Amino acid sequence: MFGALRQPLAQSPGLAAGPTQTVALSEKARIRASLAPIAIIEPMIPASGESGSGGHSLAEVHASVGTSQVTFWRRMFAFAGPAYLVSVGYMDPGNWATDLEGGARFGYSLLWVLIMSNAMAVLLQTLSARLGIVAGRDLAQACRESYPRHINVSLWALCEVAIAACDMAEVIGAAIGLNLLFHIPLLIGVILTAADTLLLLWLQSLGIRTLEAFVLSLITVIAACFFVEILWAKPAAGEVFGGLLPRLNKEGLYVAIGIVGATVMPHNLYLHSALVQTRRIGRTDAAKRSACRYNLIDSVVALNGALLVNVAILVMAAAVFFKHGIVVTEIQQAHELLEPLLGSSFASALFAIALLCSGQASTLTGTMAGQIVMEGFLNIRMRPWLRRLITRMMAVVPAALTIYFAGNQSAFGLLILSQVVLSMQLPFAVIPLIHFTNDRVRMGSFANARWVRVLALSAAVIIVGLNLRLASQVIGGWIAASGAWKPLVLGVSLPAAAMILYLLVWVTFEPFITRRRLLGRAAVTLPETAGAEAEAGPVYQRILVPLDHSGLDRLAVSHAAAMARLYGAKLFLLHVEEGVTSQLYGREASTAEVQAGSGYLLGIAQALKNQGIEVETAICHSNSPKKEIVRYAREIQPDLVIMGAHGHGGLKDLIFGTTIDPVRHKLDAPMLIVRAGKN
Repeated sequence: MFGALRQPLAQSPGLAAGPTQTVALSEKARIRASLAPIAIIEPMIPASGESGSGGHSLAEVHASVGTSQVTFWRRMFAFAGPAYLVSVGYMDPGNWATDLEGGARFGYSLLWVLIMSNAMAVLLQTLSARLGIVAGRDLAQACRESYPRHINVSLWALCEVAIAACDMAEVIGAAIGLNLLFHIPLLIGVILTAADTLLLLWLQSLGIRTLEAFVLSLITVIAACFFVEILWAKPAAGEVFGGLLPRLNKEGLYVAIGIVGATVMPHNLYLHSALVQTRRIGRTDAAKRSACRYNLIDSVVALNGALLVNVAILVMAAAVFFKHGIVVTEIQQAHELLEPLLGSSFASALFAIALLCSGQASTLTGTMAGQIVMEGFLNIRMRPWLRRLITRMMAVVPAALTIYFAGNQSAFGLLILSQVVLSMQLPFAVIPLIHFTNDRVRMGSFANARWVRVLALSAAVIIVGLNLRLASQVIGGWIAASGAWKPLVLGVSLPAAAMILYLLVWVTFEPFITRRRLLGRAAVTLPETAGAEAEAGPVYQRILVPLDHSGLDRLAVSHAAAMARLYGAKLFLLHVEEGVTSQLYGREASTAEVQAGSGYLLGIAQALKNQGIEVETAICHSNSPKKEIVRYAREIQPDLVIMGAHGHGGLKDLIFGTTIDPVRHKLDAPMLIVRAGKN
C-alpha cells in the first residue's frame, strides 16, 4: 500500500530526485509553471470574468449574450435587458400600496419624493452594474470574499428574509390581480403563484434574452394600462408640476419614508451585479469601460420607465381619489372605486391587468435574486428549480397562512410589513456596495470618483436614515399595540434590533478598521527594506499540509514537495483522526483505523525524506479537524498552508461540513488550495 503511494510521489514533477540546494533555475521556473494553473493563494481578488473560488453568477446563462456588434444601436440592443429585469422591482405591488396612499392622501405633493428616490436608484444600480462588470463578482460574492463567515451568514439570513418579504408582496399582488379579474379567492390565488417557478425555469431554458423579452412585454402592458388611466383621469398639468417642489409636513413624512423604502430595493442591487455578467465582454479596460457606458444608458432608460409608472399611479390616485376626498388604504378599494369615478367599465379591468402583470414580473426576478444571494454568500449551488421553489415557498406559506387565519383584509397589512422588512435590510446592501466600488484594489481605475463618492454617501445617509425611522415607527407601533403580549414582543424585538444595529455598525466601519490594521502592519517594515522584500518575493520555510486520508492528499503533498524543493522548506504533515474512539480517548486511542492512519502518514513522510525533504508529522484526535488545524498552525507558525479542496457544495457541505473557509478566516498565513481534476 505505502509502496504504491511512494511511487507516484517520486514520479511527480515536484518530487524529482536531487538535493534541495542544487535545484537549477530552469527547474524552479518549471515548478512554478506547474503550480500556477491550479493554485489559489489567499487573499486573492479574481479578475473580471474569472470564476475564482465561487464560480460565476447565474452560471447557466453567464456570458451567454454576445456584444461584439459594430454599430452603436446594435451594441445598445445587445447590452439592453438587465436593467429592465431590475426595473420591475421598482413597480411591484409594494410600490403600488405606497403610491396609491400617497396620492390619495396628499395629492401631487409627494411627486418630488418619487423623483429623488429614482435618482438614488439610478446611482446605486449603476454602481451595482459596475461592480459586476469590472470585478466580475456580484454583490453577494464580493461580500463573501471580504467578510468573515459569521458576518456573511448573518447578511445572507437578512437578505433571504428580505427577498421572502418582497416575494410575499409580489405574490399577494398577483393573487389580488387574479381575484379582481377572475374572482379567484385570494388564498387560492396565492397558492397558484407557486407555479411561477416552473414558468421562470422554462423561460430561462430558452435563454436570458427570452426572459428579458417576456418581462419587457409585461412592463409594456403595465405602462399602457396606466397611460390610458391617466388619459381618463385628466390631471391638471399645473398641479402635477407643482408636486415637483420639495415640501413635506409631519403627516406626509411616514408615507414619504414608505415611498423611499419601497422604491430602492436591496435585492435589486444583488440582482443587477449578476445580470450584467450575462453579457460577453472583453477583459481590457477599454472593453469594460464601454460595457459600463452601455449599462449606464440601459439603467437610466429602464429605471426612468419605472419612475413613469410610479408617477402614473400616484397622479391617478391624486386626480381621482384626492380630488373626491377619498383616502385609499387598500388596492382592492382603488379597483372598486375607479369605475364609478372615471365613468368607464374598462378602468378597473385595466388596473387589475396591470397589477397582475406587475406581480408576475416581480416574482420572476425575485426568485432569481434568491439564487444569487445563496450562491454568492454561502457558495452553495442548488438545482435552480429547488432554489426557486424554496424562495417561493418562503413567500407563499406565510401569505397563505395569514390570509387563511386573518382573512382577505390582512393582505394590505402584509404589503406594508414587506416594505418594513425590506427597509431593515437595505443598509446591508447599500453600504457594502459603496465600499466595494470605492476600493481601488478591487476596481482599479474604475473606482468611484470623489463626486460619485459624495453622491453615494449622501444617498446612503438619506436611505438608511429614512428606512431606519420607518422601521422604528412600525416596530414601536407593534409594541404599543401588543397588549398582554408586550413582554414577548419586547423580548424578541429588542435583542433582534441590537444584533442588527451591531451588524450595521460593523459593515459600515469594517473597511476603515481593516485599512488601519494593514497600515499598522506595514509600518513595522522599514521603508528601505520593504522594496528589497518586494523584489525578492515571498520565501516559505515552514509549510503546513493537513491530510485527510483521501485522494486529494497526493495532489496536496506533490505541490508541497515542489514548494519545499524550491525554497528549501520544511514540511509539517498533519492528520486529524475523527473516529468515535479518537474523540473519546484522544491520544490513547488505538484501533485498526487509527493505526492505519498513523502508518499512512508515516509512509508519506518517509517517501518525502527519501527525496531529501525535511518532514515533521503530527496526529491529532478530535471531532473538529478545522479547530485542530488552526491550533497546530498557531503552534508551529507556518509561512504557507497547502490544503486540498473536494469541490463539493450544497447538501454535501451540510452533511460533511467545510474545513477550508473556517481555517482561512482564522489564520494569517497565506493558503494554497488545490483541487482534483485541474492539474
